[in-house]
Amino acid sequence: VTATDVDDGLYGHVKYSFKKIPEKASQIFQLDADTGTISLLRILDYEEEDSYELEVQAYDGGGHFDTTNVV
Repeated sequence: VTATDVDDGLYGHVKYSFKKIPEKASQIFQLDADTGTISLLRILDYEEEDSYELEVQAYDGGGHFDTTNVV
C-alpha cells in the first residue's frame, strides 16, 4: 500500500500498520511499517482459506491517518 503526505519533516513521514487483522491472517501476512509492503510469512493454501481481508492504516507524525482494506 502507498500513502503520501506533502508536509515537511516528521509531519510528512508516513508509517503503516495493520489496524484490523484476523488472528489467522496475522500468522501469514507481514507489513513493513516504513514502506507499506505486505509480504507472506508462509505459502497461501486456498483449501485452508479462500480470501483474507486486512485493514491497513497509514499515519503521519502529526496524528493524521487514513485506512484502507486489502483483500
